[in-house]
Amino acid sequence: MTLPSNALAAARLSRLRLTEDIGNKEKNKVLVVEDSRAIKELLCAYIDNIPGIQAEGACDLQEAVARLETGAQTYFIAVLDLHLPDAANGEIVDLVQSYGIPVIVMTGTVDDDIRTEMLKKNVLDYVIKQQATEIEHIAYIVGRMYENRQIKVLVIDDSPSFRAYLAQLLKNYQYQVFQAGDGLEALGTLEKHTDMALILTDYNMPRMNGLELIQAVRKDHRREDLAIIGISDVSKTGVSVLMLKSGANDFLSKPFEVEEFYCRVTQNTNMIGYVRQVKDHATRDFLTGLYNRRHLFEIGNTLHANARRGNCKIAIGLIDVDHFKKINDTHGHDIGDLVLREIAQTLKQTLRSSDIIARFGGEEFVCLVVLKDNEDCPTVFERVRQAVAAITVETNEQTIHPTASIGVNNELCESLEGMIKKADEAVYRAKAKGRNRVETADHLPGTVTMSRR
Repeated sequence: MTLPSNALAAARLSRLRLTEDIGNKEKNKVLVVEDSRAIKELLCAYIDNIPGIQAEGACDLQEAVARLETGAQTYFIAVLDLHLPDAANGEIVDLVQSYGIPVIVMTGTVDDDIRTEMLKKNVLDYVIKQQATEIEHIAYIVGRMYENRQIKVLVIDDSPSFRAYLAQLLKNYQYQVFQAGDGLEALGTLEKHTDMALILTDYNMPRMNGLELIQAVRKDHRREDLAIIGISDVSKTGVSVLMLKSGANDFLSKPFEVEEFYCRVTQNTNMIGYVRQVKDHATRDFLTGLYNRRHLFEIGNTLHANARRGNCKIAIGLIDVDHFKKINDTHGHDIGDLVLREIAQTLKQTLRSSDIIARFGGEEFVCLVVLKDNEDCPTVFERVRQAVAAITVETNEQTIHPTASIGVNNELCESLEGMIKKADEAVYRAKAKGRNRVETADHLPGTVTMSRR
């Protein structure tokens, strides 16, 4: 089934920041149970359009039972019609939850009794399925739940029971949850997890209270980089203003409605996510997901300066895909793009996470590696060459086995640009000697004038 032509829906789904390799690959399916074939197929189509997620449909309780008995462990969430032909009173919710699968409910109408019942059952959300836009909204919620598995949230409260309660609410929404009993413990956790997206902190705590914690956090983390929600008893007047003035993004008064809690958490993690996405777009190559040329020089120049001061040893590897123009001309640019993505993924898997890998332009990649003592630089990039040569890309006509010529330079030139130029000269020699090889920048390039492609 094809998706309806709805630019607004497509744009909203595209705002999800999913990548195909996040989370547990063994648990990336969505169970959709709906007796209306049209609604079921439409929702499954929307969900299948989100990278990394696969929808599986069932039309009644009996079919859902069969799917759960054979593959319950593969579902990270379920979307359920509340009233099925063979389960008219919501029995499907209890069944799915018995497998430990979080649930989103679809219903024709929502009254106070149904709302109360859903809250008691601890469902993630409930949506009225009256229009196609609501079906798209359900797909968006599913995508957010899958995305939340990447998002880290820190809960700080000196009450173990209340802290556990907040943590469970967040785990229901698939967040990675960390806990601390006071502000000092929280700062230690934050130091270990610098990619934390959200902090929820109580006001009254021993050693360091919530206000002091917020002030300490804001010394190193801006509001748009790390969101903070302050929490305190409604009876304590003025606390909300103090926490907001000190740097909190938002505030919750105890006691609060669970739905309000989720709304505020989602709004704040959304804001952090969008800021990170904008920054990511400014530093990443759209096709491969690697750093772009601009960001390579921004962080590479800092590393180069540290190396010049003797704080580390660095090397440059310039990787040029062999005969890439022929791949594009023979198989088309879509296949050429796929080859580049496969090579980018291989570089990330072969080199260390501390190394800087960037798409330099076209079919060229630059790897700036920090060398360990006595590490053989050409050996590092020989592993890269072998890994690239092991790639296979299947097309309708044949299998492509891309190779790369690699120029390596560990001579610390006056500038990072100078180091890259030396590595580039070595690439020309690799091409001249037959391609699919590693050459170092230890010798002059001679008079090579051949095409590198």
